[in-house]
Amino acid sequence: MKKQIADLYVRVSTDEQADKGYSQRNQEEVLRKYCSINSIHIRKVIFEDHSAKTFIRPEWNKLLLDLRKHKGQTDLILFTKWDRFSRNAGDAYSMINTLRKLGVEPQGVEQPLDLSVPENKMMLAFYLAAPEVENDRRALNVLYGMRRARKEGRYMGQAPLGYCNKAREDGRKYITPKEPEAGLIKWAFEQLAEGRFNTEEIWRRAKAKGLDVSKPHFWKLIKNPVYCGKVIVPRLKDEEPFLVMGQHDGIVSEPLFYEVQNVLNGRKKKIKPRFEVDRLLPLKGFLLCPICGNKLYGSASTGCRQKYHYYHCTSKCGFRKNAVVTNGLFEKELRKYVPHPAAVEVFQREMGSLYHMQTKTQKEEVRAVKNKLEGLGVQLTKARNLLLTEEIDATDYKGMKAELEQKIAALEAKLESLSFVAPQKEIDGILERAAYKIQHLDNLYIIAEIEEKRKLISSIFPENLVFDGLGFRTTRLNEAVRLMCSLDKDLRKKKERQQEGNSELSLKVRGMRFELTRLAALPPQSSASTNFATRALGRMRKFFEVGAKV
Repeated sequence: MKKQIADLYVRVSTDEQADKGYSQRNQEEVLRKYCSINSIHIRKVIFEDHSAKTFIRPEWNKLLLDLRKHKGQTDLILFTKWDRFSRNAGDAYSMINTLRKLGVEPQGVEQPLDLSVPENKMMLAFYLAAPEVENDRRALNVLYGMRRARKEGRYMGQAPLGYCNKAREDGRKYITPKEPEAGLIKWAFEQLAEGRFNTEEIWRRAKAKGLDVSKPHFWKLIKNPVYCGKVIVPRLKDEEPFLVMGQHDGIVSEPLFYEVQNVLNGRKKKIKPRFEVDRLLPLKGFLLCPICGNKLYGSASTGCRQKYHYYHCTSKCGFRKNAVVTNGLFEKELRKYVPHPAAVEVFQREMGSLYHMQTKTQKEEVRAVKNKLEGLGVQLTKARNLLLTEEIDATDYKGMKAELEQKIAALEAKLESLSFVAPQKEIDGILERAAYKIQHLDNLYIIAEIEEKRKLISSIFPENLVFDGLGFRTTRLNEAVRLMCSLDKDLRKKKERQQEGNSELSLKVRGMRFELTRLAALPPQSSASTNFATRALGRMRKFFEVGAKV
């Protein structure tokens, strides 16, 4: 009788088990003893430290290639149990057929099966399915355990950039801010909120300061709520994803994080200059040539004793004007847009009422969600009292508690998704402070820094100004400014009893007229008032934000 030849397959799941454990040596000993008792010749021993979920394993692939090259040199592949061979029943049946075509029979020495007997295939199915079921159950337990930990605010896994993993005395792991990365990340969020530079420029500057992060990773970083102290609980079946307050300390505050998200999503428009501007050239990039229509650039010429700054066109027309004179003319032009105090007062009052009208529905929705949460909290308390008085058993209480907690989690997620609505008193305070700044717009511009000057210019004039050397004209004003100036014109005419042509408002500004006095007379629920809010509120917000900040 021909002596059988076998390859011994010894497998563990990880390289750590291979280096520090005893399983591999024990498996090899059992297999060699089996071969000795049954007079089986050992061709070679294969050691594998890879998972059995698939057959994509380095040493197994080498063995399979060797069997195909040297067909007929091996009769058996021996392993201790079938879970050493595979933990996936479908893949295992396919691999058994592949080995049989090569003339090789797989066999578990501690779970021997004669596969030529049809009934033994039922036992094979059990041996293969049992480890797969065990794997799936373990994975499911880990999934629910990690989800429970996330719901309690624990961050799972490797700490993100700016944090480091640590463990408490009781062995519970947590993350904590790590310097200098945490300080650089906070700096990046603050710069994004200010809007001085675009996101790519801030990434370059942060990287130059020492923040080792790629551009795609930086984009993910600034959108990750973990940096404001929150943890994401991902979607699972019918449960929507939601945020919970984390057990770790945030690197940035929650208002700062959401302000940055508004900037990134375009809900908060920011002026993002891509270049540094000379303080003597605040109008650089905002002026158009009256001859050819191209943008006027700014530069300095070196004279005998000092530098002389000019706004000039780069085309052949050769238009060129002194920057000091041009800046003075613009400051004089800006005084025309300082509105009458009564106009500011009317507009301020109208903006406050319109804000209240637009946010009324959202406030009611927030109030309704909070009422539902309070009701569910009362139900949970009642259920607990019923358990204490033994009117219901522990099983019923657990079911009621699980159902109520699921509803509470869904409502908390909905409440979190609703955008923040500022109280009316806070809005009134913002409008009052901004209105004071608007009434001193000309002085505000003179004392402002170069970047604040450019923000003011951009907020007042959405389109570039045409400068002919003597004055300025534009096709469109910020609608909030235009409406206040329209009302200002009517107030001055009534006070001074002037004719229509003697208005102090510059006639160089063209555009459709809109009488704010008519708006003030409209009913609060009128469609015209609603259209006005939609059109003017966004423009007014930017104009007031710039004034209030400076």
